[in-house]
Amino acid sequence: MTHAVAQFAAIAATALFILALYWMNDPKTARRGVYAGVAGMAIAVVATWIQPEIVHHAWILLAIAAGFLVGVPLSRVPLTAVPQRTALSHSFGGLAAGLVGTAEYYLWLQEGPEHFTTFRMSALVAEVILGFLTFTGSLMAAGKLQEVRWIPQRPVTYPGQNVVNLGVLGAAVVLGVLLVRHPTAAWSGSVFPAVIGLALLFGVLLIIPIGGADMPTVISILNSYAGLAAVAMGFVLDNRLLVTAGALDGSSGLILSIIMCRAMNRSFTNVLFGAFGTVKKALVAGEQKVWKQESPEGAAQLLDQARLVVVIPGYGMAVAQAQHKVRELFDQLTKRGIAVKFAIHPVAGRMPGHMNVLLAEADIPYSALVEMDEINPEMPQCDVALVIGANDVVNPAARYAKGSPIYGMPIIDADKARTVLAIKRSKKPGFAGIDNELYVRDNTWMLFGDAKGVIGDLVKQFAGGGLH
Repeated sequence: MTHAVAQFAAIAATALFILALYWMNDPKTARRGVYAGVAGMAIAVVATWIQPEIVHHAWILLAIAAGFLVGVPLSRVPLTAVPQRTALSHSFGGLAAGLVGTAEYYLWLQEGPEHFTTFRMSALVAEVILGFLTFTGSLMAAGKLQEVRWIPQRPVTYPGQNVVNLGVLGAAVVLGVLLVRHPTAAWSGSVFPAVIGLALLFGVLLIIPIGGADMPTVISILNSYAGLAAVAMGFVLDNRLLVTAGALDGSSGLILSIIMCRAMNRSFTNVLFGAFGTVKKALVAGEQKVWKQESPEGAAQLLDQARLVVVIPGYGMAVAQAQHKVRELFDQLTKRGIAVKFAIHPVAGRMPGHMNVLLAEADIPYSALVEMDEINPEMPQCDVALVIGANDVVNPAARYAKGSPIYGMPIIDADKARTVLAIKRSKKPGFAGIDNELYVRDNTWMLFGDAKGVIGDLVKQFAGGGLH
């Protein structure tokens, strides 16, 4: 009876996971999707716990309590830290898979060789390699996003780096194959830790040459790795729920990675081995153009005279936590009958959907958010394009500068607007490491400063009667 209940619970949990992914496709049902995912996970834990073959040690309850003590504070991070928080979740998942695989291997060594079938041992090796490389890779990604002092945000490259990286991974795979063929050999006890060490090292080497501009794609790829590790763990433990949940996680991460690579017009190999983000100076033919600066008063007048304003948010808005001030500006403009739309680039920010989440937190109507492909045809009719902390996703060099690291990446056509107001903290380049020629265009005016402060000044001009 208990086994039947556990099987039914596993099916129910799988169904909830599928519904969670489906509902989170639409902002109107996203909250329902989150609840479904939480309920599915709770049922999955209980379904595993009640199975008769599970040993009910009291210390497992202590482990669950410890998980709550760590998880609850991590759930309260600011929205600007959600990308690195997501990377940490992937690292925990990878570590769990790696540790379970390690425990299973040494347990089988003690219990007898009958457990070491070729299939199960192959799954265990895959679980360990994927789990541990996801662990260190995700930690490195979180460190880059958090701008930890001892982890460089810029790509770290050296001659022959890709050969070294592939060599490390290849060595781990070769040793893994040896373990599959000879799992109980006298030397296996020293080879297994070597596989773990190489997987941990590869996770670090995989991430250090990748720049911050590629972090959204990297996070989704690591999500896929974590899901694949869970699938392998399900085969090792003969747990169908782990297999299905891991497959959902891995496939969704892979699909999202493909979508984001297409949004940047780049391939997986280019993201993982292209060292995107290497600092390069922009080459400007002829006379060096200068940045033209505008005051909040002048910018407010330009906005007040517009019929259509397109706001283009980026990571600078997230860092400044300016989304609520943006909402105030949105209210002031719409109150005056000015149409306001938000142009969303697929890779703006540091994680998929970053800008959507921030704007939703500020209660910006979702109907005002427009995807890149839909807004670009309207940009020539746009009176003012207000760029808030976005950089590479509006750089016209992506269209024609073949030597640029962003060449070929689809961008929001901000330069085609009649007037561009660009809010930027400094003249430093973005994460792609190149200057943005949009800022020196004849129709562009710069507003230097923290996005929250600059938008606040614009709001004051409207609310305080500064406009006549």
